[in-house]
Amino acid sequence: MTVAELPLEEVTGPSALGGGWRRFVRLTWLVATTDFKLTYFGSVLGYFWSLLQPLLFFGVLYLMFDIVLQLGKETPNFPVILLMNIVLFTFFQTATAASIPSVVVREGLVRKMHFPRLVIPVATAVTSSFNLCLNLIVVLGFMIVYGVEPRLTWFLLLPLLGLLFAFSAGIAMLLSSLYVRYRDVAQIWGVIIQALFYASPVFILIENIEKRAPQVTRYYLFNPIAAILQQARHWMVGGTPGISTFMGGAVWVLAPFAILVGTCILGFWVFSREAPGIAEEL
Repeated sequence: MTVAELPLEEVTGPSALGGGWRRFVRLTWLVATTDFKLTYFGSVLGYFWSLLQPLLFFGVLYLMFDIVLQLGKETPNFPVILLMNIVLFTFFQTATAASIPSVVVREGLVRKMHFPRLVIPVATAVTSSFNLCLNLIVVLGFMIVYGVEPRLTWFLLLPLLGLLFAFSAGIAMLLSSLYVRYRDVAQIWGVIIQALFYASPVFILIENIEKRAPQVTRYYLFNPIAAILQQARHWMVGGTPGISTFMGGAVWVLAPFAILVGTCILGFWVFSREAPGIAEEL
């Protein structure tokens, strides 16, 4: 058989996890730490710029909803709850928004190098998690100064942070892969993230929803972000039941968990499907 007679085979690009998990983890950590260092390179205030935004947002919401409208006057430790919720939601917003153009921004790297493509969106979530950890140290300090007594349930925040990271990474994988083909994804996600902000108990707390619309409380907590924020409040600050009480039983807690896991699976599946052809689409 001559060369001309050989059958043509389709050659695909690097897969989402090409090279194995170990290489994926090493590269993700390298990209995330490098991006984190470059973020504050040449900046005088450095990390404090990332803390300034949630603090200013906290100040505006606290002034408006606690001082002016007095929505938090009946809620003990309302400033602590508000600051913690803003920091957690800001991580989710930052991680997902930064992931959208992440593959396109690294077009030169994607075209020239063979590496697991999944590194790119996951690294953006890891980079945002560095800021989250630093911001949470400030939140814990604020809680202690404000008078919230430390408790063993504070350690339970760690699995919640893991779930929040997984949900953010799942959405990051989905959005970054779709943005390569559809540039409207950025604008659409901007609208969705605003809706999620108001559909989560950031400053409109769950007890206020329970008073005015008790029939929707269970379905309100189907939102994984809402469930995570409420459970974090229960374990970190107290003064309110956990999500199983508001949802009417522990079995209902499986609903937001299933949505979270489903989002991660969907994001990984879509990204894995698109990864081999990403270079051609750019």
